[in-house]
Amino acid sequence: MLLEVENLKKYFQTPGGNLHAVDGVSFAIDTGKTLGVVGESGCGKSTLGRVILHLLEPTGGKILFEGEDITNVGKKKLKELQRSMQIIFQDPFSSLNPRMTVSETIREPLLITKLVPKDQIDRKVKEMMDTVGLAQRLVNSYPHELDGGRRQRIGVARALVLNPKFIVCDEPVSALDVSIQAQIINLLLDLQKERGFAYLFITHDLSVVKYVSHDICVMYLGQLVEKSPAAELFRRPAHPYTQALLSAIPVPDVDHRQERILLKGELSSPINPKPGCRFAARCNFAKPECSKKEPELKEIAPGHLVACHFAENKQA
Repeated sequence: MLLEVENLKKYFQTPGGNLHAVDGVSFAIDTGKTLGVVGESGCGKSTLGRVILHLLEPTGGKILFEGEDITNVGKKKLKELQRSMQIIFQDPFSSLNPRMTVSETIREPLLITKLVPKDQIDRKVKEMMDTVGLAQRLVNSYPHELDGGRRQRIGVARALVLNPKFIVCDEPVSALDVSIQAQIINLLLDLQKERGFAYLFITHDLSVVKYVSHDICVMYLGQLVEKSPAAELFRRPAHPYTQALLSAIPVPDVDHRQERILLKGELSSPINPKPGCRFAARCNFAKPECSKKEPELKEIAPGHLVACHFAENKQA
């Protein structure tokens, strides 16, 4: 297994107590596979990706990369890991240095890591531009001179130039037009087939995650509430939160009316959360037990795990 995460936690100190951004998350990703992570804004998706890459340090848990424990590493080891683990950020404009041209942005990781001899760097940069579909005439262009699709291709090229094994895709297409989204997604899938990258694909777009993912994790207030193969999740969602999310997907058929599941109630506070299920206040099936005991992830079908006391009774 390429990457394994065990009971990973990330808490932030606030005046009111500890904010549980990521709380006891566990999963694994193998080479050439994509694990999608979905959930509403503020559920901890992006924080999860950043903790794995050590852009944020974990509060607890364990991170294993190629069987090696990398939870607590020094600067030298972290620099080595960054060659194998990269990230594509959400906003293709703010994630690029406005004072650096296309070639300078792609060249920078090569200069820092010294993986490629200096006399071969320019050739490597041109090869990477061709790989992601950037015209050579743009080599001296600045980010503000390009559209969103080309800027995101620069971000992809910068992440791939070191030929990493694992890439966190943090909502890489959410800021782009639909037609450009399709181009970037297909580019990522083609590169995965060609080079065997493993992706952690973070998004709130369920249609996108179904298309790109082999397995999907659903997060709610820092916790995994469901994990399943992609096809199984869309066919038989077991957690009531997952069912509500899937019911919100627009159906392109005027003769078919999608029945929406409307969630009521207030979000539980992620600061020093109370015992019990964090979704209980909004769940249509909640019972007194749900507010007292926190549900554990349990397998209800091969590879299909759900954290709900009454999952078997709620499956669609």
